[in-house]
Amino acid sequence: MAVRRSRHVLAATATQAQAREAARVSTPLYQLKAEFFKTLGHPARIRVLELLSEREHAVAEMLPQVGIEPSHLSQQLAVLRRANLVTSRKQGSTVYYSLTSPQVAELLAVARQILTGVLSGQAELLHDLRASAV
Repeated sequence: MAVRRSRHVLAATATQAQAREAARVSTPLYQLKAEFFKTLGHPARIRVLELLSEREHAVAEMLPQVGIEPSHLSQQLAVLRRANLVTSRKQGSTVYYSLTSPQVAELLAVARQILTGVLSGQAELLHDLRASAV
């Protein structure tokens, strides 16, 4: 009886996975992009990706630089793993993380350029406002 139930559970799980995959295939690109950017929408995740843009890091190395509790870092790394943005490998008791693609680092660099331009424009606007107030 237990074997029959486990087969039923496996079949249901496979069917659910197929349904999720079919939904992903029919999901509009703009929605997939929105989900992708939501994944990037946490400061700790961005910091982790910035660190991994430099090189592979052990979890213990990232903790002081990300500045969150170990359990929270683990959760954020799990989100990034599920999104296939990072990959991990274990060496002894140490877990190392790296980016799955150098394009992730490129995306962060482009974001920095965009923000630099926006902030520069805001600084110029502030300067102009202060000058016109006199």
